[in-house]
Amino acid sequence: MTREPVLGTPVPRLEAETKTHGTARYAGDVLPEHLAFAWPVPATVALGRVAGIDADDAARAPGVLAVLTHENAPRLHPGEDGTLDVLQSPAVPHRGWPAALVVADTLDNAREAAALLRVRYEPETAELLTGPQDPRAYRPEQANGGHEADLDTGDFAEAFAAAPVRLDLTYRIPALHNHPMEPHTSTALWQENGDLVVYDSNQGSTTVRDTLADLFGLEPGQVRVITQHVGGGFGSKGTPRPQAVLAAMAAKVVGRPVRLALPRGQMAALVGHRAASVQRVRLGADPGGRLLALAHDAFNSTSTVREFAEQSAVPARVMYAVGNLRTTHRVAALPIPSPSWMRAPGECPGMFALESAMDELACSCGVDPIELRVRNEPTVEPGSGRPFAARSLTECLREGARRFDWDRREPAPRSRREGRLLLGTGVAASTYPLLLVPSRAEVQAVAGGFEVRVNATDIGTGARTVLAQIAADALDVPLESVRIRIGDSALPPAPVAGGSAGTNAWGWAVHDAARALRRQLADGGPDLAAADTGAAVADAPDLARHAFGAQFAEVAVDRDTGEVRLRRLLGVFAVGRVLNPRTARSQLAGGMAMGASMALMEGSPLDAAFGDFTARDLAAYHVAGYADLPRMEVAWLDETEPHATPMGSKGIGEIGIVGTAAAVANAVHHATGVRVRDLPLHVERLLQPWHSEDPR
Repeated sequence: MTREPVLGTPVPRLEAETKTHGTARYAGDVLPEHLAFAWPVPATVALGRVAGIDADDAARAPGVLAVLTHENAPRLHPGEDGTLDVLQSPAVPHRGWPAALVVADTLDNAREAAALLRVRYEPETAELLTGPQDPRAYRPEQANGGHEADLDTGDFAEAFAAAPVRLDLTYRIPALHNHPMEPHTSTALWQENGDLVVYDSNQGSTTVRDTLADLFGLEPGQVRVITQHVGGGFGSKGTPRPQAVLAAMAAKVVGRPVRLALPRGQMAALVGHRAASVQRVRLGADPGGRLLALAHDAFNSTSTVREFAEQSAVPARVMYAVGNLRTTHRVAALPIPSPSWMRAPGECPGMFALESAMDELACSCGVDPIELRVRNEPTVEPGSGRPFAARSLTECLREGARRFDWDRREPAPRSRREGRLLLGTGVAASTYPLLLVPSRAEVQAVAGGFEVRVNATDIGTGARTVLAQIAADALDVPLESVRIRIGDSALPPAPVAGGSAGTNAWGWAVHDAARALRRQLADGGPDLAAADTGAAVADAPDLARHAFGAQFAEVAVDRDTGEVRLRRLLGVFAVGRVLNPRTARSQLAGGMAMGASMALMEGSPLDAAFGDFTARDLAAYHVAGYADLPRMEVAWLDETEPHATPMGSKGIGEIGIVGTAAAVANAVHHATGVRVRDLPLHVERLLQPWHSEDPR
């Protein structure tokens, strides 16, 4: 009998009831017997070394079990990620680096004792200001994601010099911080046989397990990392973070379980951030706006602990037809906290610069911004020459224009007013790669139904639900008969929840295992089937695989104060087959909200004197709330990706943020006539040109 379809339907989240009732267990909810608590003591110099630590008062404080420093902490086996080499030497590579760790019987006792610790430093001069012309700037071996740092096609210099229309533009984005609702938390305990168990908030417990095993000189089978529920990550939990290492150290020293939840104010220094960047975009075009030359030069600061070159120029290799293309990446290593992944690393900042520049080109040529993009639609991926597996950007732009009443738009800036409010609309394109990553999974027939086992991680995106839908569809059984086990490194290994690749990777393995089990049961075979998609991923055709989208924004700008208010946001996406419309809409709208927040509010300058981010918590680092955002409209095309996974899906976790900041900035220009190239779009950046030019 054919069942009602479950894949592609808006199934509510399977864990919704446990979360709303408060019974879902996170890393900080685990309560083993004799649990102790740890509190990190951050370094207060920008660069230098610890010269001495007076721990007597802290050690005598009530409930204190241990004070760990570089002198007495367990020795680690150095790994590739220097951000995890904590309490191993007196060196202080940046402000906020852990100088000590206090462990006590209660959280309050640990925090109060940490305040009694006296740390003496030998500071060194820290040069923190940087830019593309910094002599410390260098070309990295590769950009994040394994991309070539530089790529040239054609002869950019000659084509740009000969182009009738030339633009040379620079865009700046400050450091941006991930602030998931749940802070980075680990509860670690050592078992009597020497094995390590860690309840950890992360985006991939297989990776955390392997990393901890290497650091502590253990076999992977001696470490188990459990990640049942995660309260957001946005990339900051995509790689192992220091709190897991510190908690395991502390538990080893005191001989009892230890929990460490990073204080919100310390997260900016320890869990990664989107690096401050400077991007130069040069466009050469004919009078009709057809590109003849394009250069995108990306620069960002990185740390001396771990190199991170955000691949901001890579989207320029994907988006528009241009034979003379130059893209470069440069970084300068500074005594600052290490940058890392933040939602859509590379694509998000890179497309802000590129899509703002395309809007400026449209204005220079007198061409509608949508028409300009359509005129530059490529037939193959410009940077590689590979054919696209599927590319529906033009359709996204056209559908968005229809929904947004774009044909009623007056092209000239400052042409719409409501009293003292200036109204404007803007558009930007978006893209994100479809990554094919191997995974494993098992499906077994059990009493009352079927059990799916895969070490996927649900960071709040609804992974449990969509995996159950995939399994039910492949087995041709009701959704209620499928049970999901995820978030445990003891399960079949799986990649991290990152790169918008989680559902595709895990789902492909689940699909194959479920189909295999269905065949086995039909033939009277075993009740367990396993799948490994490694070979299938390796054999996939060499195509350019990307999701695409178009974001539209309408803003109202107060002529007297410069205050910008969003009135409308629309996103139209081509993301393959949508497996669950309910969770997909949530992800896409969440990405758009994050992009709007980036455009209007977010940013944390680095204090050049103290080496500290000036906005380290949610009191100073402003994130858009419900009142700051309009009702967002999310739509997608009926598109299936035939050359990817068996489900026909692409990825939705990150493309929503890509392009949104540029759409908002372009709308602000359309409203005011003022082009702001530095984020966020604070009022002073609008008022200064107004007051100097008096455009009223």
